[in-house]
Parts: sequence; C-alpha cells; structure tokens
Amino acid sequence: MFSSLVPDASGDAGAAPPDARARFLRLLRTALAERKFQRLLLNRHEGEDASIERLTVRDIELRGERALSFLWRHKTKDVTKNHPLDEGLALIDQLLGQDFQQAHLDTLAEEAQLRFSRKGKPLLQVGRRAGTAGTAGAATAATTASTDDSAAAPGGPTGHDRAKPRELSVESPFWRDLGVTHELKGHAALVPAMARKWKQINKFIEIFGAAVRKAGLDAPGTPVRLADFGSGKGYLTFAMHDWLRAQGLAPSVQGVELKQDMVALGNAAAARHALTGLSFEHGDVRERGDQPLDVMVALHACDIATDYAMHFGLRSGARIIMCAPCCHKEIRPQMTTPAALRPLLQHGIHLGQEAEMVTDSLRALLLELMGYDTQVIEFIALEHTSKNKMVLAVKRPQDPTPARRAELLAQLDEIKRFYGLRAQALETLLRVEGRLETA
Repeated sequence: MFSSLVPDASGDAGAAPPDARARFLRLLRTALAERKFQRLLLNRHEGEDASIERLTVRDIELRGERALSFLWRHKTKDVTKNHPLDEGLALIDQLLGQDFQQAHLDTLAEEAQLRFSRKGKPLLQVGRRAGTAGTAGAATAATTASTDDSAAAPGGPTGHDRAKPRELSVESPFWRDLGVTHELKGHAALVPAMARKWKQINKFIEIFGAAVRKAGLDAPGTPVRLADFGSGKGYLTFAMHDWLRAQGLAPSVQGVELKQDMVALGNAAAARHALTGLSFEHGDVRERGDQPLDVMVALHACDIATDYAMHFGLRSGARIIMCAPCCHKEIRPQMTTPAALRPLLQHGIHLGQEAEMVTDSLRALLLELMGYDTQVIEFIALEHTSKNKMVLAVKRPQDPTPARRAELLAQLDEIKRFYGLRAQALETLLRVEGRLETA
C-alpha cells in the first residue's frame, strides 16, 4: 500500500494522528524525495479566478536544479510557471482545500486521491496502480501505464531502474485543438480513434529526443531552432515544441505547410495557449531561402521534395536532419536490372522496394559525406501507411577524413554504375555547389 511512503509520526504516542490533508502532503513530499513522483492533478477549482479549470504539476529539472512545473489550464489559455521545489510545495499546501477541492497524485506504483466534502472535511483514498503487485510490480505497472492511451508522462528526472514512460502528456491542452483529446470526467482523455496516432507521435518523439541528446542540444536553456516542413495539422510540430520546452530548452519551432487552413489552425492553437516560440507559415521547402537551423524535419515529402529538404537542412547548418521519404519515383525509371538480380526484380513490387532501398541508401551516403552520422531506420508510420522508413542524420564533430571521403564517393559511384543510374536529386544539388569534389 501507499503506507510504504509514509514515515511514522514523531512525537508522543498519544498525539493526534495527522488528518487526511496532512497525510496527502506527506505522501507527495516523500514521493518527490524518493523520485517516485509522476504527476499531481488539482481540480474542482473554487478560487477567485473563475477561468481556471485545473492545475497539473510535474517534476522537472532547470539549469541543473529540480523544480515543479505548474501548468494552469484556463478556459481560453494555458499558463506555465516553474517554481523551486520547496516554493512549489508551499504553494500546493496553500491551494489544497482552498482554491482546489480535489487532488490526484500518481507515483510509479501507487496513487492517492484527496477530496474535500461540502463541509470542508478532507477525505483520502490510497492504493496501488492497477496491475501492480508489491514493489516488484512497480516496473511492470509503469510499463503498462506507458501503453495506456490516457497515461501522462512525467517530465522530471528519472532513475536507471525506472520503466520508460510516454514522452508526452495527454494533459497538454493543445491536443484538444488538434482533435487528439477530449474532456472525460474532468480529465483529458484520448479520442478513441486517435489512440494509434498517439502511439505513433510518441514513437517519433522518442527518436527525436535521442537525436537531440546525441547532437548535444540538450543542455538546459539551449536555444533550438527547428523547422518542420510539410507540418500538416501540426501533430509533430506541437509535440516537438512541447517536448523541447519540457526539457528546459528554448525552442523556436516553425511549421511550414502548403495548406493555408492547416497554417491557420496551427497558429490559432499556438496563440490560444500562449505557446511562445511556435508558429506556422505557408511555404514550400523547394522555394525556401537560407535559414539557420539546428533541426530540420520533413516527413512524407513526395519524391525529390525529400532531397530538397535534405539539401535545405545542409545549407542551414542543421545538426539534426530527420526525413521520412515517400514516393520514390526518380530512381525507379532509371534502373537497369543487373543480370544477377533479374529473377528477383522481374516482379514489380520487388523492383519498387529495390528502388526505395537504393534511393535512401544513396541519400544516407551523401549525408555521411557531408559530415553526418546517418541511419536508415523504421519507425511507426504517422499516417496509417507502410511508408515508415526514416533517414536520420546527426552532425559529427569532424568531417570525414580524405580517405573516408574517397571511400564514400567510390561507393556512391559503384551503386550508380551497378544499377545504371544517371542522376539522383540530392547528389545533383550538391555537385552544382561543388561540395562533392574529391579533396
């Protein structure tokens, strides 16, 4: 039970036991001290500001110090304020039973709910999270929670023995504007039809977060300039901005989209929730002027639009380039089938798959030539499609040596010769600039 987190009361044996409110606060402090805290939600607001709906509190780290992040949800906006740990706890103490009449505390394996009756009497319910069985079951419970579509991820420090939670929280209010969540019994909950997409968004953020750390952009307070080309409705654009901000970084995130209605939707939601450093604009990556960036994202850009996006990322000096290619049309008509592969590639589906593999392998080689560590990986498709391949590139501290550069150029030429290829868009763009000449 939750009693494992409650130290014995000190003092005389005859002293009155603490009331439910005091016990709840003790549970909260102990959970924070033992790094078992996940989230605190305060609702049933009865304070002076009638526009406030709820308050969500998370454990974060700012400039190397732990803090409590307060997300105040109003009817028309959201306000985030961060407080030092002791100051935040004191504020929660003031709010309980005054401005808020109900509180729900989640830890790794337990949960506690405090509510106040009409007469102001505090009532406390404690217990284990569903699916846990003793301390040994805590990791299993956390893993189960990470796949629960309504589970919210903590934003604070984590230990090595802690099961990985979701990277994002359904409590973030902008998800409602995007049609991902709705209100259910006083809480934000996923729209059932969006459960699969929610999983996909979180998978992308998992990959994105690892790239940010590898690129050395994760120090608290670091400015991160990011452009998301073909941002669509903005699911990932909002998610990346939210994740960067939750890490204590200073994001400047821009969604670029051809559809004006999607641009308007994104800007309206960003303004409604006062999300500074997030904007959307109408545009095409192929017509984009130079723009300094740290991260360039382009998902499902059709055919050579992916090459133009990668080229833009290179021109911008991006330390991270993330592309999910689509519609590999350029290479397939050029391919001549090598004799040894004719029995395999006589089937159209195999030829198409081979064209995709060759195209993305060439792109990865070219990015490595430009000084990036590159991977071609599979990730969960954001739209329900088999186009779930990603080319991920993170800038290395040093460019390839002349010997390695010569080796990569030889591999590039050999692949083109083997398949009889005449041109590849990214290669052409780089050769025009003279960036593929041998040293």
